[in-house]
Amino acid sequence: MQKYIMHIDMDAFFASVEQLDNPELRGKPVGVGSLHERSVLSAASYEARKFGVRSAMPVRQALKLCPQLQVVSGNRDRYKEISRKVMKVLSNFSPVVEQASIDEAYIDITGTEKLFGTPLQIARAIKDGILQSTGLTASVGIAPVKFLAKIASDLNKPDGISIIEADQVQNFLKTLPVEKIPGVGKKALPRLRSFGVTYAADLRRYPPDFWKERFGERGVVLYEKGAGIDPTPVSKGGAMKSSSAENTFGEDVSDIHTLKTLLLKQSERIASDIRRHGLKGRTVTLKIKFPDFRQITRSKTLDSRTSHAGIIYKTGCELLDAELPIGAIRLIGIGISNFEERSRQLSLLDDPGENTNSKKLDQLDKAVDQVRLKFGKDILTRGRLLEDE
Repeated sequence: MQKYIMHIDMDAFFASVEQLDNPELRGKPVGVGSLHERSVLSAASYEARKFGVRSAMPVRQALKLCPQLQVVSGNRDRYKEISRKVMKVLSNFSPVVEQASIDEAYIDITGTEKLFGTPLQIARAIKDGILQSTGLTASVGIAPVKFLAKIASDLNKPDGISIIEADQVQNFLKTLPVEKIPGVGKKALPRLRSFGVTYAADLRRYPPDFWKERFGERGVVLYEKGAGIDPTPVSKGGAMKSSSAENTFGEDVSDIHTLKTLLLKQSERIASDIRRHGLKGRTVTLKIKFPDFRQITRSKTLDSRTSHAGIIYKTGCELLDAELPIGAIRLIGIGISNFEERSRQLSLLDDPGENTNSKKLDQLDKAVDQVRLKFGKDILTRGRLLEDE
């Protein structure tokens, strides 16, 4: 049976939602980001892209390229609402759906032809369903493997469909620039060029061991993708892999008290987020960006998983303190990952006192979440945060 993997990618998602909800923005260049000039855009409409405006571009640079750019702050809750509608549409066509991010997903449609028709017919039906449910368009890529499906979804944007059949894969790889392969970044590209690799198929000029010696296990994966091989399955459910929050400052900040106050607010936000998903994380990561755009990340893996903001915050502060003196910075953020969805059974080696303390923290967090859900997220505030009002 021929395998078919589909990648669905919403078109300029955040910006398109803003244009959907605000008719005055339709047909105009729109960027989604914080309103101060030091921020970066999280999305740009296709009207803005005609001027060279892109996501992850500093707002100041975007406004120089497109002075008429409409910058809006965005509404994450609204984006999540639309995203849920999209995923519901996909679930009507296959039980194997993997949400890769808020605006994209993979779906394994292998064997569904008798129910819904050819892959192209299924793609059209999915696009129609998304349009009817959300009022937005999506682009679809279809291929025998995941990474090619993702590449294909970008070939005919916006509102397009592209399919790479199994017998077309090898010829496609001969003309696919190697940098289009997910995971090939700016650092790897010059090294690949030095080996005469321009297109994906060029990776097959050398055996897997050659690439392993130079790139480790990642080199073997790279070689396989150059041959059109990707054994990664579509993971049903698409479990959440991390949660993070960050702030970009209008002016560089060097005051440690201010930085730690922000870390506390961010820790509260991501702790609440993972609790809503019934998750606990074990690895806390601190992210810092300097005025010259140099960036560092520091991580610490805890002895046990947590969803408690206080523990996340304390770990973030430890990571920050280890970098002192740090000077002025333009961005700080914190994240948590390494999740375990279900609580493990109590081991005979566990400290009963530690387990009791963890339960108390969980009960406290649950009570706080319930109060905030009923009366609003600002009804309860940590004393440390009140000090800074």
